[in-house]
Amino acid sequence: MSIEKATFGAGCFWGVETRFGELSGVIDTAVGYEGGDLEHPTYKEVCTDRTGHAEVVEVTFDPSRLPYETLLDTFFAMHDPTQVNRQGPDWGSQYRSVIFTHNDEQFAQARAKIAELNASGSYRKPIATQVVPATTFWKAEEYHQRYLEKRGMVSCHI
Repeated sequence: MSIEKATFGAGCFWGVETRFGELSGVIDTAVGYEGGDLEHPTYKEVCTDRTGHAEVVEVTFDPSRLPYETLLDTFFAMHDPTQVNRQGPDWGSQYRSVIFTHNDEQFAQARAKIAELNASGSYRKPIATQVVPATTFWKAEEYHQRYLEKRGMVSCHI
C-alpha cells in the first residue's frame, strides 16, 4: 500500500475533517494550521488573523484506493471556493480556500481542476482557491481532533 498526504483549507476545519474522514481510502485525518509565519501556533493565535495560517485538514490516503482527483472533487463540493477569506459565518484569512500540495502532480491536478471548474460555468464568480506548495503542518490542539465525532455530531455549517 502506498500512502500520500493531501492538505486542504475550506473554512472551519471540524466539518472538513469529518467529510474527508468518510471517504474510503482515507487512512487518517488531522486538523491543524499551515501557511503562516509563527512556529507552533495555537488556535487562539491563529484566530487573531495575524499569523497567516489557514485552518487545514491533513489527509493521509491510499492513492491506489482513492485518487487525488476524488479528494479535489470532495474539497470543491464541500465549500464555496469563490469566497475570499470566509466560509459561512466564519471570516478571516484562517478560513481561506487553499490547497497545500505535496508534489508537482498534486499541484498540476489542483490547477487543472480549478481551470475546469472556472470554464464549466458552475460558479458565478471565479474560483478564489489558492494552490501553494505545502509548508509546515502544525497539528492543532488535541481537543480539535475529531471534534464533531467526540461530541456525537455529524456535521457543522459546511
